[in-house]
Amino acid sequence: MGEIQSLARGLQIIEKLAEATDGLSITDLAIQFEVDKGSMSRLMQTLANYGFAEKNPNNRKYILGPQIVRHSRTLLQRTSLRDNAKPYLKQLVEITGECAHIAILAQGQAFYIDQEESTLALRVTTNVGSLAPLYCTALGKIFLAFTNTPVPEVLTAYTMRTITDASTLKRHLEIVRSQGYATDDEEWNLGVRCVAVPIFDYRDKCEAAIGISGPTTRLPLEKLSEISKFVIEIGKELSAKMSFKYNPATSE
Repeated sequence: MGEIQSLARGLQIIEKLAEATDGLSITDLAIQFEVDKGSMSRLMQTLANYGFAEKNPNNRKYILGPQIVRHSRTLLQRTSLRDNAKPYLKQLVEITGECAHIAILAQGQAFYIDQEESTLALRVTTNVGSLAPLYCTALGKIFLAFTNTPVPEVLTAYTMRTITDASTLKRHLEIVRSQGYATDDEEWNLGVRCVAVPIFDYRDKCEAAIGISGPTTRLPLEKLSEISKFVIEIGKELSAKMSFKYNPATSE
C-alpha cells in the first residue's frame, strides 16, 4: 500500500471511529475496509502510536485518540455554540455566583468547550479542552440521560459518593430525564456539587450540556433544586438563541 493510499485509509478509519459510539474492533475494521486483520492491526497500531486512536481496555475496541481532541480545540473555539454560549455563561455566574461551563460529548466523555469563572475567592474551575467522565458529573449525566450513549461497563469510584452500580445509575438517569436536569453530589470531587441541563437542537438531539459547579459550603442539597430552575431557564434561552428546539422533560 502506497503512502498516499495509507494516509487516505487512515483518514477513513478516523471517520469511522468518530461515527462509532462503542468503538470498532480490528475484525470490524478489516471487514469494512476489506483487508486482512494483520494489515489492519498494523495500521491501527500506527494510528495509536500517534495518538489518533486508542484501544478501550474493557472491550478491546478502538476509539478516537486524545490527539483528535487536542487538535479540535482551535476549531471548537470558533464554533457558534461556544460564541453564543458566552453571554449565558456570564449570566449563570451573575445569578448563582458559581463557575459556569458548557460541554459537548467527545470520546465517550464530557469535553469542556468553555467556562466562565466565579469572582469569589473559593471557586471550582475547569480547564477548557479537558475531559470528564459521564457517570459521575452533572454535565456527563446529561449525555447519558438524553443521548444514546450507553452506561459504561466499569464505574470507577472517584469518591465514596460515586455511583458504581450500573442498575442504580440507570435508575438515577431516569430521574434526570424526568426532572430535566442532572446533579453531581460530590461524586467526582469531594466538596463540590454541580447542576447541569441539556441543550437540544432542531432535531430534538442533545448537542451540549450547560451548568454550574460550586463548593458544598455554598451549595447545600436543598439549594440545588432552586438553582436548577435558573439553569433550566438559561438552557432554554441559549437553545432559542441558536434556533434550537428546546425540549427538556420538565422545566417547572
